[in-house]
Amino acid sequence: MSEETSTFRLYLMRLLYLLNFVLLGLDVWPGIINHVGAWDPVRGVAFSFWAALSALSGLGLRYPIKMLPLLLLQLFYKWVWLIAVALPMWSAVRSTDLNKAMVIGVVLDLIVIPWPYVLATFVKKPGDRWR
Repeated sequence: MSEETSTFRLYLMRLLYLLNFVLLGLDVWPGIINHVGAWDPVRGVAFSFWAALSALSGLGLRYPIKMLPLLLLQLFYKWVWLIAVALPMWSAVRSTDLNKAMVIGVVLDLIVIPWPYVLATFVKKPGDRWR
């Protein structure tokens, strides 16, 4: 299936997986490993999610197309955060580094994700049978 996606696009995807693996990993794994005491449950979920995202991004380096749902998940969680969290507080907190990072992340995801492949595979192609 990767022949439907250009080599350039595959390398862009690998670059994004690498950034997730390294930058997100360097940010989140030390926080998990060095954490002392009980976690706030919501913060613990966030750190667990980011740790899983960074670790699974390592697989994306080898299998960029097979791990594409990971990039879709990343795009949609950032999109939801921007709409549900950042937008309502926009008037009070004009701009934060987190807002900027999320916007940059959404733009990168929109550029890197091979949308013709996504449409052909996840929208137009029939789903798996139920039985």
